[in-house]
Formats: sequence, C-alpha cells, structure tokens
Amino acid sequence: MRMKARTATAVLLPALLSATVGCGSTNTPAAGKGPDPKGSASAPGPSAGSGGAGAPGSAGTGGAGDAGGTGGTTAPQRGGSRLERSALEQGDLTGYQISANGKNPNAPDGQPQADRKVCQPLADIMGDKPDPAARATVNRGIGSQKQMGLAVSASVSSYAESDAKALIARLKAAVAACATGFTATVEKQSGAYREVKAADYKTGGDESVSWTTTAAAEGVTAQVHLVVVRQGDTVVRLMALNVAGGRQAPQVPHEVADKQLQKVRAAR
Repeated sequence: MRMKARTATAVLLPALLSATVGCGSTNTPAAGKGPDPKGSASAPGPSAGSGGAGAPGSAGTGGAGDAGGTGGTTAPQRGGSRLERSALEQGDLTGYQISANGKNPNAPDGQPQADRKVCQPLADIMGDKPDPAARATVNRGIGSQKQMGLAVSASVSSYAESDAKALIARLKAAVAACATGFTATVEKQSGAYREVKAADYKTGGDESVSWTTTAAAEGVTAQVHLVVVRQGDTVVRLMALNVAGGRQAPQVPHEVADKQLQKVRAAR
C-alpha cells in the first residue's frame, strides 16, 4: 500500500517528490537515480530536476528515515544567485531535514493540465514550477523530525513583479471558483483534487493565499495544505503532506514559512 501511495502521489503532486527524504516515518529506501549534487534549480523551458521539493518516492539512494542528513539525502549547496541564497539549507531549521535531491524518475514532468480552465492555476501550482511565467525556480524538500510523517515542499521562484501579482490574484480566484474540485492530467496520467477550501493562514510577505485540498488517484487519497506568498518579485510556494496517513490534517509549519520568507528578504 505504501508503494501504491508513493506512485499515486507522484502522479498527483509532481512538485512534492523529495520532501519525505527527511521524514522519519517512511523509513523506506528510495529507488531510482542518485541525488542531483547541484540541488534543484530550474529555469524556464524543460525542467532541470526542479521537482526536488517533494513527496513520497524521493530520488535519494539512502533510507528515508536517516535523521542525521546522511545516506540518501543531499544537503543544499550554497549558491551565488539571489534565488539560491533565498532557498532553505540544512541547518536553517532545527528539527527538520532539508534536501535538494533530484526529481524522482517516476514523477511526470511539466505542468498538469486541469479539466476546468478556471482551475488551471491550482493545477499549475502542483507542477515543476508555480506557473509558466516563473523565470526560474529552486525547490527544497523538508522532512519534519518533530511531527512524524510531515513532509513539506518549499520552492522559491523569480518573476516579473507584475506576473507575481497576477499569479496570486489568479490563485485566489481559482480557490473561490473550484470548491467542488477538478481533475488534472500530466503525461497522460490523471488525478483528482477534491474539496478545495480556502485556509486561514497568517504569514508575512506582500500578499498570500492558502488552501487545502484532497488529492486522489489509483484509490489513494492524500490531504494537502498549500501556502503561496509573494515578496516583491519572488514567489514562495509551500506544500504540506502527511505521508504517515491517519486523520491528522497536514499544515505548513509557521516556523518553516517564517524562515523561508526571512531568507527571501535577506537575499535581496
């Protein structure tokens, strides 16, 4: 069942494909390619392994339960660009393991396509980058060592400021219009997103939007919490998933959101 859940999540949440590297609850060796030593930066056009901020089925080669950051995880590399300096690194957050592993080879590439045009912004946000207007994106996978099974994807993307503002506006409109859900397809693989609900989530930045949804594919369902924040011309995308299952609804920890936004401001 766990392998089935990993496969289904790879279809539903391609952007969430290595956050579980640090989750002590999975304790399952991951298969596929070794980690990308350069992390997971991507620029417009074909993805360059940008799905490193992820979900079950990380591309690491070691056990997912390695709490010390060794084995299958790759520590993010310090980069010279503003976007790389904005990204979270191992050691930034006590009680969390942060990885920049390459994208799981089982995950589809590209941006999911929604069956309802009004819901396309919500499908895009699940993809390799927040939407096609992103100039570049750096992804991180975060595994909580405080809350068993909590995986968080954190990405930072550069935009023209007008495009960043438009993204937040489109997301707010889509959350309001897509309460009944939608279906998304990427590389001929489809999944459903049910019960889209606006969430009350206080954070910094210039403006933000937050919502929850239930993703479903291949008989597997997963609750997801998303937070998208604009800080100037930078967009932060955070997604939380409870890979341990159970009834506890996931939430992006405020300490993760706060630290990510602090780094965005410091890198400017």
